[in-house]
Amino acid sequence: MAESTTTQQPLAGWDKPELDLSKADWRSGSQGTGDVQIAFVEGFIAMRNGGKPENPSLIFSPAEWRAFVLNARDGEFDLT
Repeated sequence: MAESTTTQQPLAGWDKPELDLSKADWRSGSQGTGDVQIAFVEGFIAMRNGGKPENPSLIFSPAEWRAFVLNARDGEFDLT
């Protein structure tokens, strides 16, 4: 699988640091069948589309990640 060699650039007003994701240890879901990958980098959580690793990654603080995971478990993002 291709690895991204770009540095994640912050947006204007973004309160997160610029993260170097080129050596991140990207992990897929437990089934290994999805395209979503996450990596823990410098105290933040990065999420990317494993099918297009050159695209920008989403960056979460630990509190944001916890809220995302809890809401996902509660079905907030179910589209069915």
